[in-house]
Amino acid sequence: MGKIYDRKNKVFYEDKQYGGKALKFLYGNVLGRFILKTFIAGKWYSGFNAKRNSTKKSVEKIPSFVKEYGIVLSDFEEREFSSFSDFFIRKLKDGKRDFSLNKNDFIAVADSKMLCYEISDDGKIPIKNSVYTATEIVGENLTEDFYGGYCIVLRLTVDDYHRYCFFDNGKIIRRRYIDGKLHTVSPISAKRYKVFSENCREVSYIETENFGACYQVEIGALLVGKIVNHPVENFKKGEEKGYFEMGGSTIVLMIKKDVIKIDEDILNNSNNGIETKVLIGERIGERNA
Repeated sequence: MGKIYDRKNKVFYEDKQYGGKALKFLYGNVLGRFILKTFIAGKWYSGFNAKRNSTKKSVEKIPSFVKEYGIVLSDFEEREFSSFSDFFIRKLKDGKRDFSLNKNDFIAVADSKMLCYEISDDGKIPIKNSVYTATEIVGENLTEDFYGGYCIVLRLTVDDYHRYCFFDNGKIIRRRYIDGKLHTVSPISAKRYKVFSENCREVSYIETENFGACYQVEIGALLVGKIVNHPVENFKKGEEKGYFEMGGSTIVLMIKKDVIKIDEDILNNSNNGIETKVLIGERIGERNA
């Protein structure tokens, strides 16, 4: 399990992996990897799981899930859920997250566990146990002004709020869906699979008011039924961009060189391989003067 720093409570804790024993079997031995490749990592299995969690009977899973993962139900809109999947995409009540309105603040786009990496001069990014190129992740060649910039990785686990937002005012220039597998985005998969370039993902190239042109990439993962992005062209800071259906998932942001300064605690943690728990709307950096 990986170590995580909780900024709000100023404590370190160990990641609690959903389905940990099953994942260890699937990714940790030859038979498990055969089953994973043949059956589990394909979209049909996540689709099957999504259907199972969309039944009325699946609401019976909610109380034990809330208890095991410490979900604070009072943070969310009070309503009757039609299924476990419906519960998974629940909405926060107004005022339950503090969104920074300072135009110079770069905010987290999701409740998540964050790591930050520098994009090297040749476009390579060392994420966990793999080395990616930025091109592999976004599916197109980056302009050179991204080299020396930041790749921000926001990993959502099942206990996180699975709706996400835009980090600034702006406009979507283009977007594309890239088909792929659905490996888990937990650290256990990084030893053998380049999940950020192999998994299905939706890539948005956006122009923002205060941080220039950037990429925002939503990456599906094991058990995720769908990436659902709203059909908007122009957007405001903090506006909901979309949500993930059931499962863990990841958002990757690519920011150009010299545009932002990431908060020191996050950088220090990232340099030591420690994820930082952040909440949607909170400041994680600022615009360079």
